Amino acid sequence: MSIKVENLTKYYGTQAAVDNISFEINTGEIVGFLGPNGAGKSTTMKMITTYLTPNAGKIYVNDLNTETESLNVRKTIGYLPEQNPLYLDMNVLDYLEFAAELESVPKENISKSISRMVDVCGLGDVKHKDIGELSKGFKQRVGLAQAMIHDPDVLILDEPTSGLDPNQIIEIRKLIRQLGKEKTLVLSTHILQEVEATCDRVLIINKGQIVADGTPDSLQEKFRGQIQISLTLKKDNIDRDVILKAVNSIRSIEKARISKEDDKSFHLILAVSKGEDVREDIFRKIVSMNHVILGLHQEETSLEDIFRQLTTK
Repeated sequence: MSIKVENLTKYYGTQAAVDNISFEINTGEIVGFLGPNGAGKSTTMKMITTYLTPNAGKIYVNDLNTETESLNVRKTIGYLPEQNPLYLDMNVLDYLEFAAELESVPKENISKSISRMVDVCGLGDVKHKDIGELSKGFKQRVGLAQAMIHDPDVLILDEPTSGLDPNQIIEIRKLIRQLGKEKTLVLSTHILQEVEATCDRVLIINKGQIVADGTPDSLQEKFRGQIQISLTLKKDNIDRDVILKAVNSIRSIEKARISKEDDKSFHLILAVSKGEDVREDIFRKIVSMNHVILGLHQEETSLEDIFRQLTTK
């Protein structure tokens, strides 16, 4: 077990930023810590990394208690905060050497560690440049390199793709997936695509409390409600009452309605029972009636739907 959180609570004044949460993260997992702004994501990460002290509860990282063994815990964690801790006037290689010394990397291993990070993080073309000259994407790579310079078992990344352009985001996501093969990785974000693209598991936090925990697929299955199917038919020789009666007779269709029509087409919305896929039945029924299908599309509960459902209560 890489991270174990038990009944964790943190107050800012009288406000509970984190309210009695518990969870465990296994070795080798990439976990997305998902929630709206102000939900408690960064506060939780800062407590895991020993930057903040909880008001109540316990945290264990690789079986080390963060309260009584904080220095040893820090040696096992690589942390990239939302505000990247870079010295812009330093050369990339000089900065990584400085970071290695701060992380107590043995002197004889520093050069090797820097070379490895330059390779892993794709910094070869910019390693001799000052950090202030780099694009934001490369600055994030330098931040990741400093977080990993001491080869930690656990990586904590707070909003690692914030402010990046689409190409930079793709590159950082690719790097995160690569890192997740050999390390335990916790990725904080409020960007849903981030989680779907990179994470094995999702923790959703809202108002300081964990409101969901599972894989993206398991959460979609758990929170999946009624499925909606959009059906568009060519209008030629169609009687609306006949077509509604025919569609409503198909198994598991709970309700069918015509949402709009024009001179050329009927557009129907079909509500289907949870867990059922009746697209083939719909297709066969319509074809047997000699009608033309212009469109057939099924919409299921997305991670975005789940997020909104859990964080807007």
